[in-house]
Amino acid sequence: MSHLLPGGRVLDWGCGPGMFSYHLKAGGFGPDPIDASAEMVALAREKYGLDARQATFADPLDPESYHGIWANFSLLHAPRADLPGHIAAANTALTPEGILHIGMKHGNGVISDTFGRRCTYVETEELTRILESTGFEILKTHEGAEAGLAGTVDTFVLVLGRRV
Repeated sequence: MSHLLPGGRVLDWGCGPGMFSYHLKAGGFGPDPIDASAEMVALAREKYGLDARQATFADPLDPESYHGIWANFSLLHAPRADLPGHIAAANTALTPEGILHIGMKHGNGVISDTFGRRCTYVETEELTRILESTGFEILKTHEGAEAGLAGTVDTFVLVLGRRV
């Protein structure tokens, strides 16, 4: 949030139950929470009172309409071949010098988690290469390991990028 303009509009791209949009809203930002799952959209609306809506990564985004995009462990559910196109769409949807946060599971391959969701793992170098090739400057990367929603401890990479 410290990289965003006060009151900036932020796409919570794959918002899940809406917890991050709730924090963005409490911080004075204008979150736009979307998720492909009708159940997650309902949770975001009911639990946090958000104006969440159902949409997929393939749905078009309005050009230069967001100051930031929060894609925290959501794009990992997209097929690897679709990642460059989705990230390019994110770039187009950001205002000049807009900020993208993306979190992905770290590694290679594709697995199904305990919920049956497909997860695409990426190496840090692959993710930063995609971001740079689609018009992002890398501001920061962070790697770690933590238990996620599925209950397994996985390594991850977080990248903060700016549209150039």
